Amino acid sequence: MSTVTTDIEVVSPFPIEMIFHVFSDFDTVAPKVNPQVFKSIETLEGDGGVGTIKLFTFGDDVPFASGKYKIDAIDVSNFSFSVKFFEGDILMDIMESITHHVKILPSADAGSVFMQTIVYNCKGNDKPSKEALNFEKEIYEKPYKALEAYAIAHPETY
Repeated sequence: MSTVTTDIEVVSPFPIEMIFHVFSDFDTVAPKVNPQVFKSIETLEGDGGVGTIKLFTFGDDVPFASGKYKIDAIDVSNFSFSVKFFEGDILMDIMESITHHVKILPSADAGSVFMQTIVYNCKGNDKPSKEALNFEKEIYEKPYKALEAYAIAHPETY
C-alpha cells in the first residue's frame, strides 16, 4: 500500500474558538453554504462523537456521488479532529481510505490558521492523479470562506 498526502492551510482573522465551532457544525452548515459540493451529510450510526459513521452525498460540482466516513478523533481542547472515508466512489476504486486530519492553530494577530492534512491510503501502487488531488484540495479549500461568512452572519450561534 502506498500513501499520498496533501496539505491545506487557510489563514483567518477570526479566533480559533469560532472557526472550530463552525467546523464542528460542518454537517449542517456545509450543505447550506455550498450545496453544489456538499448535497447532504447524514449520521448513519453514533452520537456525533468518536466512532460515529456519516454519509456524505456530494453535489453536482463533484464527480463523486458519495462517501462514508468515521470520526476517528475529536480533541476540543486542542481544536483538532480526524475523520476517515472508508467507503464510496470517493475512493475511486484505487484507495483503501482517505484520512482528514484537521487542526486549528492560533495566529500572531489573534486570528487562526486552519490546517488540514489529507492522507490517501492507496491500494497497491495506484495513486490518484495530480488533477484529482488538486480538485479534491479545492473542494475543501473553497467552502472555508463560506463557512466563515456563515459564522459571521450567525453571531448568536458562533
